Amino acid sequence: MYECISAFNDLKLAKKYKYIIFKLSDDNREIVVEEASAEKDWEVFRQKLISATAKTKSGAVTKGPRYAVYDFEYGLASGEGLRNKITFIAWSPDDAGVMPKMIYASSKEGLKRSLNGIGYELQANDPDDIEYDTVLKTVSKGLAG
Repeated sequence: MYECISAFNDLKLAKKYKYIIFKLSDDNREIVVEEASAEKDWEVFRQKLISATAKTKSGAVTKGPRYAVYDFEYGLASGEGLRNKITFIAWSPDDAGVMPKMIYASSKEGLKRSLNGIGYELQANDPDDIEYDTVLKTVSKGLAG
């Protein structure tokens, strides 16, 4: 968990990253950083979530849930400058396996509690839920311009 908190602080305080994707370790015992990136292209980030995988007990590979933190920056329509909102995304695709979805759901609060400074939380189950314009409108409460 220390690695997760350290990466989050690098995103929040040092602005070293634009996003972090977290996953459960292969033995499902801890949450680890899968990727921390300064890439600003939302679509690159979105595709990484959509293409995430998990292994079933039998070894089959299915769609996989993830947690992510994204540092949204947006201008206000009123012209009052830029705002930042660190957004926690719980990605759990409808077609992911039942077991991975249950494990991710049960460990989400522990991760969120350890990441101080989350401005918004989003539950996403479908690729449409993480379209940039949809998320921006939600995160900015419709104030982005």
